[in-house]
Amino acid sequence: MTQHPVQIAPSLLSANFARLEDDVRRCEAGGAEILHVDVMDGHFVPNITIGPLVVEALRPVTSLVLDCHLMISHPDRYIAAFAAAGADWISVHVEATQHLHRTLSLVREHGKRVGAVLNPVTPLSSVYDAAEYCDFILLMSVNPGFGGQKFITSFLRRAAALRDFLDVNGLERVEIEVDGGVVADNAEAIVRAGANILVSGSGVFRGHPAETIPALRKAAERGQSQMV
Repeated sequence: MTQHPVQIAPSLLSANFARLEDDVRRCEAGGAEILHVDVMDGHFVPNITIGPLVVEALRPVTSLVLDCHLMISHPDRYIAAFAAAGADWISVHVEATQHLHRTLSLVREHGKRVGAVLNPVTPLSSVYDAAEYCDFILLMSVNPGFGGQKFITSFLRRAAALRDFLDVNGLERVEIEVDGGVVADNAEAIVRAGANILVSGSGVFRGHPAETIPALRKAAERGQSQMV
């Protein structure tokens, strides 16, 4: 099984928006590589969060990767705005796109790292033909829309199957990201299944990121050390 370096991506959905820069600094101090930005429109998912203006405000205050996860209808309409605002990665849901290749290509045209996202029961086969156009594939381990949900364990089987597909088809470079219910207690199993980019919201911000992020990383790297 292909191994990529473990990367920790605190989800700002669980941060204190009144003190967002402070929470960003705490994530930096904890050693995070990525900041995960959940973008929700109240239509594709039943919640409304943040848009390009917040990404634009974040960009000057951190050098961490800004990973913008577009949980929105018609994502093509907003890719240019998020790219201009300073997003480094942009991912889109296969369920929200009519022409997935066109949407992924649009992200690439803006010079951004691109990902496709699948909800927990969306068949893996729906992304197989698009995988070669992705830098990463994000498998949701909760139903998108709200933070603090319980991890759906079928993710482990799905991640292992996706990792096998990627490796067998010469797509070892494509990474697997996980989002939803990720905590130190399940990080080891998550990484053993094939994921290496771990998004964690309440798992990071319910404690102090200087402690929760290293604990998450330690568990994840323990899982990676057990991979054959």
